[in-house]
Amino acid sequence: MAAPKKGRRPAGGQGSPGRVLVMFLIAMVALTGGMFWSGHTTPRLGIDLAGGTTITLKAKAEPGKESAVNETNMNTAVGIIERRVNGLGVSEAEVQTQGRENIVVNIPRGTNEKQAREQVGTTAQLYFRPVLTAQQQAMDPKATPSASPSGSPSPKPSASGATADKGKGEKDGKATATPTASATTQGRPVSEALKAPSPTPTPTGKPKASETPKAPANGEAALQQKFATLDCTDPEQRVAAGKSAKPTESTVACSTPENGVVEKYILGPVEVDGKDVDDAKGAFDQQRGMWIVQMQFTDAGAKKFQKITGRLAQQQDPMNRFAIALDGEVVSAPSVRQTLSASAEISGNFTQESAQDLGNILSYGALPLSFETQSVDTVTAALGGEQLQAGLIAGAIGLALVVLYLVIYYRGLSLIALPSLLASAILTYVIMALLGPAIGFALNLPAVCGAIVAIGITADSFIVYFERIRDEVREGRTLRPAVERAWPRARRTILVSDFVSFLSAVVLFVVTVGKVQGFAFTLGLTTLLDVVVVFFFTKPLMTLLARTKFYGNGHPWSGLDPKRLGAKPPLRRSRRASGPAAGPVDPKEA
Repeated sequence: MAAPKKGRRPAGGQGSPGRVLVMFLIAMVALTGGMFWSGHTTPRLGIDLAGGTTITLKAKAEPGKESAVNETNMNTAVGIIERRVNGLGVSEAEVQTQGRENIVVNIPRGTNEKQAREQVGTTAQLYFRPVLTAQQQAMDPKATPSASPSGSPSPKPSASGATADKGKGEKDGKATATPTASATTQGRPVSEALKAPSPTPTPTGKPKASETPKAPANGEAALQQKFATLDCTDPEQRVAAGKSAKPTESTVACSTPENGVVEKYILGPVEVDGKDVDDAKGAFDQQRGMWIVQMQFTDAGAKKFQKITGRLAQQQDPMNRFAIALDGEVVSAPSVRQTLSASAEISGNFTQESAQDLGNILSYGALPLSFETQSVDTVTAALGGEQLQAGLIAGAIGLALVVLYLVIYYRGLSLIALPSLLASAILTYVIMALLGPAIGFALNLPAVCGAIVAIGITADSFIVYFERIRDEVREGRTLRPAVERAWPRARRTILVSDFVSFLSAVVLFVVTVGKVQGFAFTLGLTTLLDVVVVFFFTKPLMTLLARTKFYGNGHPWSGLDPKRLGAKPPLRRSRRASGPAAGPVDPKEA
């Protein structure tokens, strides 16, 4: 008779349960340590729990131009609204698309609701203004901005494409003088230039001297004083500088910071409106091997553009620059090198992303997109705190009932279920805390409800496994083989059940908008964690405890007492006789 092979694993079992358990605990400790190391030790709370304002906007298109409401333009609108919300001085505001035509803006408490609605509910204002005066300011007061000794491009624009570089400021290796007496302009290397596309001949014609842009006589001193005191390194001043200016008036404005430098301007009246832009897009120039922004103007816009660029092309820096101002903030200020008409391109240090972003911004000013406010929900901090407290109390009651049921019905097996629940709770909390800064996940009230529902899903997985083990014990098997034989059947049931829950969460997340997505996300996350905990914590722990006397011998309080379970007599293997039995022979059979 062949001897059984040593080290053979039982069917459906896991090898080295102690090693699996230790690795799981190490991973859990590492995640917890990462939470403390990042400094984000609490989950980020949503507006309905922390307090604040939620504004839901719906995009509308003019009749016959419904195609304007598309993913690209909606994302551009989100970027514009984010700039506006940030201009309110709030922190941790959220602006995101939901569905095809909805934008949801979540503004934490402390922001005036009326001001927020005015900022996010209006169409973007895109204007082209001539630059009258420009001056650099270093974001670090100790640093002194300096001009590049050559006409080489400055470092690349910011990733958003909202850079305001961008005048040449130099000629033949020498900085040119600024033709303004009231303010100084520090030279800046050529980063962007506005010119006609290469294949298109440009109109000619010399501008009249009287057409040189100048600041209006009325209020010029006040404007120069405002320019002198403007500090564009201050975020609040930078955003608010040009917002209140009328299109027919000159104004001061700031660029967005780039490489530690920001630029402030005096800008002339609006010469071209954003609605005069027919189309704009970022494109790659194969001949020059660089990204550019191509613009097409309407017939009326082409006439305006030709007139103003004809004047600017004859000016010295910075008065040959044409500022593109979005909601009062300069996103680009390229220099004009020639008279332009219906077509133009902006070249410079663009990346693919920055070129496409600037193209979208220019296009958005001409698109027939407007937004109507669908709903405005304001939650005070006190009400949010009450809702959070109520959710935590409901969760605690649900957890207590589950624990009570496990202790009464499963007795000693609850010592396996309760640590498993605790491990699942720790992982859920830590991952939610880490997802806040990572992807902007915010724990709202529906998400808390999802976590409460997850308690029942997790407990159900333990119950399925325990009942499979009990079935094996009722068949007369001892505990150690019962644990291993029950696992394949329990595993299959658990995976099917969790797959259905996860699929439901995914469908709910995709087809819904608003706060319901928080419930779906939490439900899906906890379902995945349930699988991880059952496979890598509950099962190895059960295998190890089955080797102890308390569980292995079926102690009455272990929850696995064969007598209480009504077990059959122990299963025994039948043995074959190896030969004839020894003994006296019956004389009758002789």
